[in-house]
Amino acid sequence: MSPSRLGSWFLPVGLTLLTGLLSAAAARAEGVVDRVARSGELVLVGHPDQAPMLSLDVQGRPVGYAMEVANRIAAELALAAGRPVRLRFEPVADPADLGQRLVGGQADLACGVPFTWERDITLDYSLPFGLSGLRLLAPAGRLDGSPQSLAGRRIGVVANSLGETELKGIQPKAQPVGFADLSQAVAALQGGSVDGVIGDSTLLAGLVAGGKGAALAQTPSEPYERYAVACLVHENDSAFRNLVNLAIARLLQGYLDGQPEAVSAIDRWVGPGSALNRTPDQIRNYFDAVLLGVEALRPLPAQAGSAPTRPTAP
Repeated sequence: MSPSRLGSWFLPVGLTLLTGLLSAAAARAEGVVDRVARSGELVLVGHPDQAPMLSLDVQGRPVGYAMEVANRIAAELALAAGRPVRLRFEPVADPADLGQRLVGGQADLACGVPFTWERDITLDYSLPFGLSGLRLLAPAGRLDGSPQSLAGRRIGVVANSLGETELKGIQPKAQPVGFADLSQAVAALQGGSVDGVIGDSTLLAGLVAGGKGAALAQTPSEPYERYAVACLVHENDSAFRNLVNLAIARLLQGYLDGQPEAVSAIDRWVGPGSALNRTPDQIRNYFDAVLLGVEALRPLPAQAGSAPTRPTAP
């Protein structure tokens, strides 16, 4: 992100907003680890229509790559608390409300969330466990994703999103068409009312998986922007963030070490044959890069040779 773009949103935040948010965080004297040790419950929030990160199965249960991570975080908390921990999922339709629920102490965790500097002001991010970016979805062969190909075209975007901002910078002569969410934008593309959609490449892949968009393709080959995907936690709650990071590091290290359970869990959502269809080498290279900044977990502490028991969400 360029300094000019960084300043465009940072300056209007103002001292009043920052002071109020910091006061709300300070008011939560009880950290997540202590609260979960007392209640036995960890509250996860997220949008329920963001496959392969997070969605609901036919029984209405939350599933996805983010849930794999959240289950492991709950398992780490169970070890720390010395008691079973129930992971409770609460769906949140509005992305803005997701952050507010965490800042206000009404939820403990959100996973599968793209990194933004704006959110990092009021909340903390975990180690990343995925990589995504902004790309263009359009009928195969119609647009190549270049600025020239977008001129005069009706391009679907999520209103007030990074995709909308990026489109204005890529091609000011494009015609942005705002939608409430990415699924509505893709539906409009499939219906022919827009020429393409710019959005998160991971979510776009999930929306057109399973043959629902066989004639659609993402371009360009390199995303307009890349960003990490991680978990959001309360600001300045280091005890909880440490456990979250340990759970993520265990999962990534388990994949690198070839642990069957870790490999199966990750490949199901992002590996060969999945909506994202990442190769093992692509996954390993990214996990290696993430873990370069931390100590290798060999053997895994406290549970050498085994992973924590995973709870399930209702």
